[in-house]
Amino acid sequence: MNITVIGRGNIGGGLADLWERAGHKVERLGRGGGDAGAADAVLIAVPGDAVQAALSSVTGLSGKTVLDATNLYGEVKPPAGFGSNAEYVKSVTGGPTAKVFNTNIAALYPQIADARARPSNLWSGDEEARRVVEQLNTDAGYEAVRLGDLSQAATQESIAHAIIAIAQNGLGAFVYRMATPEQL
Repeated sequence: MNITVIGRGNIGGGLADLWERAGHKVERLGRGGGDAGAADAVLIAVPGDAVQAALSSVTGLSGKTVLDATNLYGEVKPPAGFGSNAEYVKSVTGGPTAKVFNTNIAALYPQIADARARPSNLWSGDEEARRVVEQLNTDAGYEAVRLGDLSQAATQESIAHAIIAIAQNGLGAFVYRMATPEQL
């Protein structure tokens, strides 16, 4: 799969590394932007308040499947008129959109392959994005767990706050696993 990653930080850079190891062709775009026209999927992994600027610096996004890994911290809100950054992203690109890779701690990416059980990774979004979301989760070492459609993206952005609070208040960096009773 050809993947364009917008953002070279811990999340964008870390996932790009994992996906390249899994055999994907990854183009990494930074603040200067670029063209995502050749991409099968696009990951946006920039600070939550930088999503508008990041998308405006990239061409070739129309109709692309976009994975939004941004988070909104503190007083940062999604762009005016939108309940989440993911909903804004969809309004710009017009393609299948998912909120994903925002509820795991990027510092642990290098250790995921050694986990005794595949950690979970929440996602919400369009059904049309499912195949890409599930494939890229698997290739990064996670199991995708769907929270719901794109209307759940704001809830998922709030869950990221809880993950960080848990990590900062004693547990430290961690992964999570969601399993049915049959999987225990």
